[in-house]
Amino acid sequence: MNANFLTVTAICILLTACRQAEKQTAIIPQQPTAKDSVVKAAPELPGITYRFVKKKEWQALKDSFEGARHLDLLTAINRTDSSHIRRLDSILVPSDFSRPLAAYMPFPEEVPFLKDIPKILVFSLNAQAFGAYENGKLVLTGQTNTGRKSKPTPAHLYFANWKARKTNSTVNDEWVLKWNFNVHNTWGIGFHEYALPGYPASHSCMRLQERDAQFLYSWADQWILKNNQQVATGTPVVVFGQYPFGQPRPWFKLTEDPAALTIAPDSLKSHLSAWLPEILKKQQQRDSVLQTASVTMR
Repeated sequence: MNANFLTVTAICILLTACRQAEKQTAIIPQQPTAKDSVVKAAPELPGITYRFVKKKEWQALKDSFEGARHLDLLTAINRTDSSHIRRLDSILVPSDFSRPLAAYMPFPEEVPFLKDIPKILVFSLNAQAFGAYENGKLVLTGQTNTGRKSKPTPAHLYFANWKARKTNSTVNDEWVLKWNFNVHNTWGIGFHEYALPGYPASHSCMRLQERDAQFLYSWADQWILKNNQQVATGTPVVVFGQYPFGQPRPWFKLTEDPAALTIAPDSLKSHLSAWLPEILKKQQQRDSVLQTASVTMR
């Protein structure tokens, strides 16, 4: 065996080993280093706190009631409107004005157990707040003022019926109700725009700011009638809880506990679970009516 043959053989063996090493390198994923495995988490925002501010003190600030940039948040937190908030001796003020409105209201932004319900509107009597959900996702929230002690809004499962852009109250025809949506045809209960003094003050209806009432007026579905008879219900509307008449307003507790009014998804489920079978049943009936109507029109 001569030297040239041994040299060629050694070169072949070396090339074969290199090719095998290249193949192994190609199929073995690169292992992350300890440095790569550290994922930088987004900085957690500090929690919102609340304090009472005297009206005179607030009016003396640059961002006072007149043209206040954050008036929408202040009115929501105090469960009032831009007219009535000026009449309060003191107001609740948050430590941070930079968050979206939902961050200051009690309802959760996502509720998985409502994912199969296209639309549902819920009112908390205790929190004097509402939340509108589409398939479990919050699309609108805000303040409300419900029925006064002598005419409380009953906790109940309702359904949106008929609506009118402007109508007169059956209690007093001088009371003009804008963006009115009836939810109980015989009890005369509905939600609509009207003054929000910052506490339950209505004759059983759910009062809203005009912009919220207008949104819900277009958003919620009406009942379906055939030959003047109801064949399908509209959007489900659930009123739950109880307002503590004769006690301090529940949102006053936010100064001591910023989470005092928070409604977690599990808590909301406990409030709605008894009505869910009926809601789903009515939804199926509505879907059937709409499907039949669609086939008929073809």
